[in-house]
Amino acid sequence: MKKRRYEDDDGRVVAKMNVEGMPWHTELPEDARQGSEPVKLTKEESRAYAGGAVKAALLLTGVFSVAAILFILFCVHIWFA
Repeated sequence: MKKRRYEDDDGRVVAKMNVEGMPWHTELPEDARQGSEPVKLTKEESRAYAGGAVKAALLLTGVFSVAAILFILFCVHIWFA
């Protein structure tokens, strides 16, 4: 069977289908499995990332809290009035 070539195909892989347990599974060499070296962060960079994560979590918590409070106020004053 001839493989189709599409004009918009740039050859990138969207999802690797080399899943363990499948008949076509092939083992990767040790260096390919490891990838590149992990990035070493300084203390300041680590604190900045952690601070950003905490701020994002607090923002989401605040948004959901305000939405819940507004819903309760709506129920008490408008819906059940």
